[in-house]
Order: sequence, then structure tokens, then C-alpha cells
Amino acid sequence: MNDVTGTKAKRLIRALNGEATDRAPIWLMRQAGRYLPEYRKVRAEAGSFLDLCYTPALAEEVTLQPIRRYGFDASILFSDILVVPDALGQKVAFREGEGPVLDPITRAEQIDELDGSAVVERLQPVYETVRRLKASLPTETALIGFAGAPWTVATYMVGGRGSADQAAAKLWAYRAPDEFQKLIDLLVGATISHLVAQVEAGAEVIQIFDTWAGSLPEAQFRRFSIEPTRAIVKALRARFPDLPVIGFPRGAGALAIDYTRETGISGVSLDTGVSVGWAREALQPLACLQGNLDPLLLVAGGDEMRRAVGNILGTLEGGPFIFNLGHGIVPQTPPDHVAELVETVRGWKG
Repeated sequence: MNDVTGTKAKRLIRALNGEATDRAPIWLMRQAGRYLPEYRKVRAEAGSFLDLCYTPALAEEVTLQPIRRYGFDASILFSDILVVPDALGQKVAFREGEGPVLDPITRAEQIDELDGSAVVERLQPVYETVRRLKASLPTETALIGFAGAPWTVATYMVGGRGSADQAAAKLWAYRAPDEFQKLIDLLVGATISHLVAQVEAGAEVIQIFDTWAGSLPEAQFRRFSIEPTRAIVKALRARFPDLPVIGFPRGAGALAIDYTRETGISGVSLDTGVSVGWAREALQPLACLQGNLDPLLLVAGGDEMRRAVGNILGTLEGGPFIFNLGHGIVPQTPPDHVAELVETVRGWKG
């Protein structure tokens, strides 16, 4: 991989390599975001959300903000999974109070109009942010790049926005699976190109977010979640044999076993609904585990949060483990509670 002196000694990377660490490394999904007043200030200056993602100096700044505050063991590039459809040529916008809105892809002919060859060129500002972070992060902090998994990105591309049931994408996949496969294949190629460019720019770890994996029945889960992720990991490892890759098949339940075993990932991120006792027995022998505090416990803070942290650490400390949430930080999270969480994890004695 695109390695530098000391990369393999970083606590998070040692855990992903299956090595023992003196304490559990910690970072949090959406650790840069609206719960931080300094983020809200930069966001207001940036204009649109995509302008923030595509302005390297501003994206670097908001990525560094939680590192300055909390000293997390990893920093994750500030970007979004929907920069890929944007780079493919689909119209993407983020509306205040509404989230992402896309011109939906509803016909096979529209897939042919998307341009996978343009992704890396169009996303150069993202890779410039990675290069800047590589130079500006503390030497002990691992730099995580990421992308959405093809299935999850496809649900937004087809539905035109997020949805509770991903019905538009599922119906297309059920009614015309080979036609829908064309979109998945396009996204596999675009995602590989996007992630390779991030690693070449300096990302040391990759996370693949399959946020809506749990909405798929087993046969479709294998075809549209496991197989695309396996292809992405295989292509990344062909270029960067030592690259750690974390998969996040949110809501996969027991299918997370096959996902972890068959995709070749180094670590599997656990959503809030996963029993840590089950994960210890079923998944930890296969990969490093990451997770899985409920983000609302972080909002609540106090004794209940500390008890949950102790249960997670006490259950999973015997194998490779990274402390994280079961999903991203929510905007109403008090910053002081994040500081309390970091202190609790780092001070935990068992």
C-alpha cells in the first residue's frame, strides 16, 4: 500500500491487522459534523454541502476539528458517499432539512448515459483533501478514506433520495435483476477507481459503507452486497496488498458472517442492533470488530452510556477491536459527551 514510516505502528492499523493493542483505538462515524459549533461555522461559510466537500481547505479543516478536540486514533476524510453519482453525471443536491436529492435513474438507458471514466478526474478536489490531511494530521492518527457500497449508493440513485424501505431499487432488482446489475457493475468500477485514488493520495485505511444492506433478503444480499464488496476488496488488494478495509453491512444480522468471510475485509463494523456477545463468538475470529455504541446513548451520556461502554469493552477486549458507534453521531449530541466517551474508553481498566 501507499505506506509511510510509522503507518503500521498506528494503534488502529495494528488492530485491523489482528494485533494486540494497549487499549482499544477509538474514532466515531460522522465525528466531523453538525454537533460541533466550529463545523457549523465552516459549513455556513462554504455555501452548499457539496461545495464544502469539494473545497480542499474547508474539507481539511472540518476533518481536523474533531482530532484537535478529542485526539481520536483515526481521522476519516470529510466527504460523502454521493460524490460518486455526482461524478458519474447524475444531478445531486443537498437541501437543508431534506438531505440529498437526486434526479432518479429509472430506466436502463439512463445507466448508459453515466460516465464511469470521468470519476477520478471530477473528484480531484477530494483527493487533494486527502493529500492535505496526510501532511497535516498528527503522526499517530490513521487516515481513513471511504466510499458507499454499490447497493447503498444505488438506492439513492434509483429512489432519488433516502427512503425507509429502498423500495424503488429493490423493485428494479426484483423485476429486472440483470438490468439492475448493470448499475451495480458501473458502481463497482467507479468505487474501485475512487478508492484507489484515495489510497494513492495518502489514505491508510478504507471503510465501505453499506448502510442499507439489511434491507435485502439473503439471495439479493449475496448478489448486490457481498459480491460487489468482494470485487472492490479484491481490486484494492491487487494494488495495495496490505491495505486494511473495514466493511459496514448495517442491518445484515447473521448474514454478517458470510459477508465478513467472503468479502476479504480486515474489519467489520457492527450496527447498534448486533449483540456483542454473539459478535465475539461469530465474527471476531474472522476479523477485527468495530462498534457499536448506540448514538443516542452518546446523546444521553452519564451512567447508562458508561455502563454500555464497559459492556462493549469487557466483551470484545479479548480480540482485535476498535471502539466506535453503531452508526454516525447525530446532530443533537453534546460535544462534552463525546469528550466523556473518549475519556471513558481510554481510562477503562476492565
